[in-house]
Amino acid sequence: MENGEIIRILKSLKSGKISIDDAVSRLSSTYESLGFANIDVGRKLRTGVSEVIFCEGKTTEQVVEIAAAIYKRSKRLLATRADPETFAMVKKAVPGATYNEKARIIMANPHRKRSRRRIGVVSAGTSDIPVAEEAAVTAEFLGNSVDRIYDVGVAGIHRLFGHLDRLKRANVLVVVAGMEGALASVVGGLVGGPIIGVPTSVGYGASFGGLASMLTMLNSCAPGVTVVNIDNGFGAGVAASLINSKRGK
Repeated sequence: MENGEIIRILKSLKSGKISIDDAVSRLSSTYESLGFANIDVGRKLRTGVSEVIFCEGKTTEQVVEIAAAIYKRSKRLLATRADPETFAMVKKAVPGATYNEKARIIMANPHRKRSRRRIGVVSAGTSDIPVAEEAAVTAEFLGNSVDRIYDVGVAGIHRLFGHLDRLKRANVLVVVAGMEGALASVVGGLVGGPIIGVPTSVGYGASFGGLASMLTMLNSCAPGVTVVNIDNGFGAGVAASLINSKRGK
C-alpha cells in the first residue's frame, strides 16, 4: 500500500466516512512489494506478531533485502533457520542484529519487557535442544520470560521429577521430544496448564524423521496437550506467547 492510500484511509476516518475498525482492517491488509516478495506489513495489527523470515529456501540476497525492509518499518527483526553466512550479510544491513547459533535465529531489538508469567521449555534429550532453543528464543523475543529444562526424557524419568516445582510454576509449557515422543504425555499427566508438544526428527530409522513422535503426541491421553509440526520450535514459541499473553493467574 502506497502512502497516498494510507492518507486516504486516515482522511476517511477523520471525516467519519469509515469507522475505526474499518480503518484498522484496511491498514492491516497492507503489504510492501519487493518484486520477488511481498512484505506483510499489516500482520502485527491482524495477529499481534510481526512477519518473521523463514530463511531456508531463500538466497542470502533475498533474506538480506527482506530483513532490511522489515527492520526499516518495525525496527525489529526475527529470522529463523538462518546459517552463520546469512547472518554475516544481514548484520551489515540491520544495525544491532545478533545470532543465536543453537536456535539458528537472527534477531534485532527483541522486546525488553518480560512478562511475569513464565513459559517453560522442556527437552527430552540434548539432541532436541536446537528445536527447544528455537521455541525459547522466539518466546523471549516476543517478550516472555522463559525457563529452560533440558535433557529430562523418559529414558531417565527421575531427572524430570527433580523439576516438578518449575514445571508447575510455568503458565504454559512447550515440550520438545524426538524418538517416540512420550515426554509430552508424561508432562501432561503431571501439570494442569496448557502444553504444546513439539515432535522432532531426532531418532533412528523407525522414527520416520519425527513422524513417530508426532503420532505419539497426537495420540496422547493426557488432556491439554496440543501439537505443532515436526521441528517447528518457532510455531510453538509463538503459540506459547499468545497463550501466555491471554492466560492470567
